[in-house]
Amino acid sequence: MGPFYCPADQKVYLDQSFFEELAKNHSAPGDFAQAYVLAHEVGHHIQNLQGTLSKVQKAKQSWGGSSTKANALQVRVELQADCYAGVWAHHAHKKFGILERGDVEEALRAAASIGDDTLQKKSGRHVNPDGFTHGSAKQRMEWLRRGLKSGDMRQCNTFQ
Repeated sequence: MGPFYCPADQKVYLDQSFFEELAKNHSAPGDFAQAYVLAHEVGHHIQNLQGTLSKVQKAKQSWGGSSTKANALQVRVELQADCYAGVWAHHAHKKFGILERGDVEEALRAAASIGDDTLQKKSGRHVNPDGFTHGSAKQRMEWLRRGLKSGDMRQCNTFQ
C-alpha cells in the first residue's frame, strides 16, 4: 500500500516499500520522486485544514453511490494535492536551493508513473477514465508543473 493521509488523526502514513516499488516497478527512482510523493500527502493535510476534504466527502455522499461522479471529484482532490506539492517544491527551492539537476524530471516521472492510465495499462487492463481516482499521467504532471512554476496555491483550483 502506498503512502496515505488520514484526516481523522491528521497524519501521513508511509510504507517504506512503496518507494522501492516506485523505483523498481514504476521506473521512478530518486530522492525528489520520494519528496514529491510526501509533499502530495501533505497537500491532503492542507486540503483537510481548508475544509476541502470534508466538502468533497459530503458531495460524494449526496450523490447516493454514483461512482463515476465520486471518482471524478476525487481526481480533482488528487490533482490539487499534486499542485500543492509543486508549490512546496517551488518555495523550498527558492528558500533553500534544494533542487538539483534532474530533480524536477524525477518528480514528473513519478507523477506520470502513478497516473491512473499508466497503472491501468501496466496491469493489463483497458484504460477507463471513469475509473480514475488520481488522474491521468498527463494531468498529474500538468498540475505538479503548475505548482512548481507558479508557487501560488491559488493556481491550484482544480474544482473550477
